[in-house]
Amino acid sequence: MATPVAPSTSLTTSDIEIATRAADNFTRLYYTSYDSDTRLADLPQFYRPSSSLTWNGKPFQGADGLRQLIENMPPTKHEVQSFDCHPIPGSQPPSLLVTVSGNVTHGKGPGGNPVNTPAKTIEGHPRVFSQTFMLVPDTNAPPSKPGEVAKYYIGADALRFVG
Repeated sequence: MATPVAPSTSLTTSDIEIATRAADNFTRLYYTSYDSDTRLADLPQFYRPSSSLTWNGKPFQGADGLRQLIENMPPTKHEVQSFDCHPIPGSQPPSLLVTVSGNVTHGKGPGGNPVNTPAKTIEGHPRVFSQTFMLVPDTNAPPSKPGEVAKYYIGADALRFVG
């Protein structure tokens, strides 16, 4: 009986560089899509039916759950302050754990609120957020060309308002 071979748990410098490029590319595309007028059509493309999403403690499932979350949400403007990426060894390309922090404004900003809006209201004011993604290699995507970052989808997504 053959002994199963454990997946490699070591990462190369190349793995880290590729993961960082993939995370940078993902972060720019994701938040550009989120803030666009076509987000209801664009954002679900990042998810699969098996994807889990937790938005400030409330669970949603897959692209349909995401649509349910954003269909009545006012327009957004995200300002990413930082992101970090950790490749998870065990597959090639590796899954990626991506953490993002920044500010998000829902609505038209403070100037878009009626004059009688209480100063402490969250609507229209920037809020600090932290969002964590588990990006999984998309085995159904066309193969990447040499030097091109792998194609990923969101396996898990958790957003929490910090302030």
